[in-house]
Amino acid sequence: MAPSAIEQHTQEPTVFTYDNPSKLVFPDGIKTSGQFDPLYDQIQPYNDFPSKITGQTVWEAADYAKNPQQWTHRFSEEEIEEMSGAADAFMASETPLTGITKSKFPLPIMESFLGAIRNEILNGKGFILFKGLPVDAWGLHKSAVAYMGLGTYLGYFVSQNGLGHVLGHVKDVGADARQIDTVRIYRTTARQFFHADDCDIVGLLCVARAFEGGESDIASVHHVFNTLQREHPDVAETLCEPNWYWDRKGEISAGQAPYMRQAIFFKETEPDGRVYSKWDPYYIHSLKRFSDAGIIPPLSTAQEKAARVLEETCMRLALHMVLEVGDIQFLSNSHVLHSRTAYKDFPPPAPRRHLMRLWLATPEDEGGWKLPFPDSQHKKRGGVQVNDTPPRALLDAE
Repeated sequence: MAPSAIEQHTQEPTVFTYDNPSKLVFPDGIKTSGQFDPLYDQIQPYNDFPSKITGQTVWEAADYAKNPQQWTHRFSEEEIEEMSGAADAFMASETPLTGITKSKFPLPIMESFLGAIRNEILNGKGFILFKGLPVDAWGLHKSAVAYMGLGTYLGYFVSQNGLGHVLGHVKDVGADARQIDTVRIYRTTARQFFHADDCDIVGLLCVARAFEGGESDIASVHHVFNTLQREHPDVAETLCEPNWYWDRKGEISAGQAPYMRQAIFFKETEPDGRVYSKWDPYYIHSLKRFSDAGIIPPLSTAQEKAARVLEETCMRLALHMVLEVGDIQFLSNSHVLHSRTAYKDFPPPAPRRHLMRLWLATPEDEGGWKLPFPDSQHKKRGGVQVNDTPPRALLDAE
């Protein structure tokens, strides 16, 4: 018997992969790649690292501490008006916030300027502080739209946790900072040690300040590296060895181990590649549950020393800044490490300290650094992606 019309037109179901994600799940058509182990055959040994790094990425706090005009930009009335119009039009389109793209947030006046800022973050000093976004007047929704729209000119937003948050919220939700194997420290009031996030560029928009503390410090990775090479070459070498285990803190996709093994300082894959850093001490020290069970080795004496000296060196070389309401800080994660002090919130009913956070990716073919990771050429490389968890852009912490 001939097959029925239904049988004739039956097709295999579409398989959605990183390169072909469902737009019903990922409205902008791009999926965060997530946490990959490095390509170990592309990791270069310590002897191939420079003894001294030069260039614009090497800076000292004294270069900028008394010259904030070199790293701050206050939005002009014209720029605020342009962002406001783009935000209003995007909101009227009823496109989900997770579907925002550069083409859906046109900024013809600011575009060239933002391109120069992007290059400065990627290849220059690595940071900028914008001032004056009218978050109190605009409210959370419009502020979030304008902030994410601005971010699309610097990179592609990636998921920041296993819940799929592409608009993150640095805010105390009552989590116990002592439970470092499960708790992400940005959800507490605890101090954050110097670290780099798992993306190319991180953004922080201040919505509400703390009563006390919560201030920001940043350090040039390349100045830190030069200092270590001069003062503690043994520490520099230890940080270049790919034998540091890194906790996934339970944010795991099918087939992934609960931890990764990598270096702290890497080099780009090109022969003259630049030095960059992937570091967060909380993800190193939270692995005791595995080392106690004999599954992975504990931190060696050399690694314990390296972690301590790295933090001390960053603190000594750091540039301090305070984010006011309406400020936006964008940083490179390749060559800038950042931290924040512990803080106390105002008593209720005052709002708690609240920063909206973006993690942005800059792939190789759009000027991003060439990394020894299998997702280096993905548009949304890095981040945290658990299976096909859809992206979410909530307006407050949950």
